[in-house]
Amino acid sequence: MELKVFQVDAFTDRIFGGNPACVVPLNNWLPDDVLLNIAKENAVTETAFFIPVGDHFHIRWFTPDIEMDLCGHATLATAHVLKSHLAYTSSHITFESKSGLLTVEKQSDRYTLNFPSRMPERCVLPDAIRKGMDRQPLEVYKSRDYVLVFDKEEDIVQIKWNRAILDQINLDPGGIIITAPGNTVDFVSRFFTTQSTIFEDPVTGSAHCSLIPFWSKRLNKKEMNALQLSDRVGKIMCVDAGDRVLISGQAKTFLIGSIYIN
Repeated sequence: MELKVFQVDAFTDRIFGGNPACVVPLNNWLPDDVLLNIAKENAVTETAFFIPVGDHFHIRWFTPDIEMDLCGHATLATAHVLKSHLAYTSSHITFESKSGLLTVEKQSDRYTLNFPSRMPERCVLPDAIRKGMDRQPLEVYKSRDYVLVFDKEEDIVQIKWNRAILDQINLDPGGIIITAPGNTVDFVSRFFTTQSTIFEDPVTGSAHCSLIPFWSKRLNKKEMNALQLSDRVGKIMCVDAGDRVLISGQAKTFLIGSIYIN
């Protein structure tokens, strides 16, 4: 069996920036263990698989370790593949997913994801996370992911982790968001997952399902600009739309190839 595969850098306007995702179009679903093995072989943070279903698409996302309930950058990458390489003509794309219906709008060179809003609630930080970092947050919240709020951007850049301690806790399918006000943007963040092959996710669209409503309320702003401060850096334009969030960014194709499986 030959499958097409596209690797796309999402939430960036340049190759080697943003977050790389692989996108594999399918006609029918393959067994879950095959999908997971393909994701392991691809060895990027997420591989998106999709099939056509009537006038929309069913999408699933796999890390090299597990299936995820929601992924922003791989959804953006999938929309980019449909528009740039698979001759999908409509500017409006609908995906059926584990997190409900998701839509993507293409305008010029930018893709806008319409995702569910997940306002985090105050909580107690687990000891494994508290002891696993070299500085402590001002506030702690949680939705799917823990949201650790720090005083300034420099904390987000300079934080050091002890994975031996952190990996005592399994957060699947969630992770740890660290965030602070930005120096040149409204807010900055980074995203980490314990017990995972890839510890730091370069740019995490789904994390902004919590970051957008949180910072919108904190800053009293509906439209915001954000940076995810991994080594690759991601640029995200954000809109708080009530029970939904709008997450916008660009994408660049890195490679197109074939997967051969028995």
